[in-house]
Amino acid sequence: MKKEFVVIGLGRFGSSICRELSEQGMEVMAIDMDEDRVNEFASIASHAVVADTTDESVLKSLGIRNFDHVIVAIGDDIQSSILTTLMLKEVGVKKVTAKAQNDYHEKVLLKIGADQVVHPERDMGRRIANNIVSNNVLDYLELSDEHSIMEIIANETLAENTLIDLDIRARYGINIVAIKRGKEIIVSPQADEPIHLNDILIIIGADNDIDRFEKKMND
Repeated sequence: MKKEFVVIGLGRFGSSICRELSEQGMEVMAIDMDEDRVNEFASIASHAVVADTTDESVLKSLGIRNFDHVIVAIGDDIQSSILTTLMLKEVGVKKVTAKAQNDYHEKVLLKIGADQVVHPERDMGRRIANNIVSNNVLDYLELSDEHSIMEIIANETLAENTLIDLDIRARYGINIVAIKRGKEIIVSPQADEPIHLNDILIIIGADNDIDRFEKKMND
C-alpha cells in the first residue's frame, strides 16, 4: 500500500517536499492557510485544503490521524508550528516531522511530542560550507549533532592502497560503508579492496574523526 502523507505549510520547504512525495507516487494532502498556495497544489497533491491546523476540530474533520506521516513545514509563525504539532499528537497522529527555525524551537517541538525535527536552512548551510571548504567533499549529511555521513573523492594519498593498508577504522574511528567506482557501487567493501584514484568513498563517523581524516588526506 502507498504511504499517506500530510504536508502542512506550503512555503519553499513544504512545497518542495509536497512535490517530491507526489512525484514518487505517494498520497499527499497539502494544507495551508493561503488559498492561492493551495490552488497551486490542487493539481500536484492528491488533496489540497485551506485549513487552520491549530484548530483540533479541523484536524479531526480532515481525518488526519489516519495518515502515516505528517510534516509540519510552517515557516515563520513559530506559535502556529508549535500549536499544530501539539494538536497532531493530541489527535493521535503516529509520526510527526516538524521544521524548526532555531534550537529553542527544536527543544519545544521535541518536548511536545514531535518524532523528528529538521533544520533545512541550517543543514543545507552546513552541506554547502563543507563542499566549499574541501575540494574532496562531494556531499555531506548530518546524522546527529556529532555524527555525519560524507562522500569524499579519493586523491593520490589514498589511491592504490587497500582498506587494510589504510586502516582507517583503527586510526580515525570512521567506517567506509561503500565505494562508488563509475557506475559500480561496492557496498561493505572487503579489507583487501584497493582504492583507485577518483573513487567516491562513502564514510560514516563522528564529525571530529571525519575532520582528522580529511586533514590527513589533504596533507
